[in-house]
Amino acid sequence: MSSSSAQQGPAARRAAIAERVLADGSATAAELAERFGVSLMTIHRDLDELARQGIVRKFRGGVTAQPSGVFESNVQYRLKTMRAEKAALAEEAIRLIEPGMAVLLDDSTSTLEIAGRLRLGEITPLTVVTNFLEAINLLSDQRGIHLMALGGDYDPLHASFLGVSCVAAVEQLRVDVCFASTSAVHGGYAYHQEQHIVSVKRAMLDSAARNVLLVDHTKLGRVALHRVCPLTRFDLLLVDDGASPQALRDLDEHKAEYRVCATKGRDDGTGVT
Repeated sequence: MSSSSAQQGPAARRAAIAERVLADGSATAAELAERFGVSLMTIHRDLDELARQGIVRKFRGGVTAQPSGVFESNVQYRLKTMRAEKAALAEEAIRLIEPGMAVLLDDSTSTLEIAGRLRLGEITPLTVVTNFLEAINLLSDQRGIHLMALGGDYDPLHASFLGVSCVAAVEQLRVDVCFASTSAVHGGYAYHQEQHIVSVKRAMLDSAARNVLLVDHTKLGRVALHRVCPLTRFDLLLVDDGASPQALRDLDEHKAEYRVCATKGRDDGTGVT
């Protein structure tokens, strides 16, 4: 590590540490101290702060990018995982959108892939409604798209607007299609680990004429703390081709309508919304 890296401020160093851990999956404190040219004591202070923010999860002697319920919610982690699978889901989802539609995107990085494709401007005019700051920033200057940003209490962990006022704003709308993702799918239900996210997702589903769930294969067969809704609440589930035959049979048994999307390249990480 160069001397300039060793001399960088704590915030910049912590951001670099987080990026390294997310890329590698895990790291020991000794490795990080050597890489960043600082003492073990300094590294442990950095890791304590990153763990407090939910960006990494500490274990004896180091940190990991293996998600806990809180870690799984961190938007910076979600942006880096299962990118090929999310791209495959978005490519299929975009085919369901036609000019003139009103489209609702939740605060998942799966639907952010849809926003990235809408930015190309090939489907216009279009109304896009979202509470996700990442999507708002992506589409804010896009001609042909009428962007509606849902307000509420800003949550920096999710980079989205949530809470009672967000739910109230959603309830005033009626859109053509809602694209959403959840943390887990099991036994005929979609799940999410955080209650305040669940209330917003439910309101979004109620506001749409058609609902589409985007789930990468690592979410299938998993559970999280809160039930969002039955899978039959969705008109269509989009899953990538990494889904096992057993997982697809489970969807069949619970009468879920789904479509398998071809993936061009696959990550090895754990899928999160």
